[in-house]
Amino acid sequence: MTEDGRYLIVSGRRWRATDPGIPAALRQELVDELMDARRLVRRDPETARPRVQDAKVALGERGDPWWEPTTGGQRVRLAAAIRVLLRHRRPDATICPSDAARVVGGESWRDLVDAAREVAAELAQQGDIVVRQHGADVDVATAAGPVRLARGPGWGDAAP
Repeated sequence: MTEDGRYLIVSGRRWRATDPGIPAALRQELVDELMDARRLVRRDPETARPRVQDAKVALGERGDPWWEPTTGGQRVRLAAAIRVLLRHRRPDATICPSDAARVVGGESWRDLVDAAREVAAELAQQGDIVVRQHGADVDVATAAGPVRLARGPGWGDAAP
């Protein structure tokens, strides 16, 4: 590991380290999904590669550097985190937008909850996810209070 903790050195090659701000339980879900996707690469590379990309972006290993976040980079990472967490859990499971905010924002995750809801709205508009409140589908832009995110009608194992 480099002194600043940003990179791993393996056989002389530098690899970006996972964002250390990701809570342990969420990091484990992301890593588990990454490993599942990597195992799938030989059998079904077309499905596996987008899954690997999402997991690597959510972990902070690809995309904008986690130590220099940009608004655009955070939004890309939030979308990836939402997809990875939904993909890793049971098909009928839901997640809270704050789960994605915790992945991307570390200790400052509360600052990203609104952005996570906005990204969820974009994913819902594409049909990748649905936003629910008290079990009913809602528009996240007009929903007040806590919402849950679930796989939508356009969901596929290789959702980008």
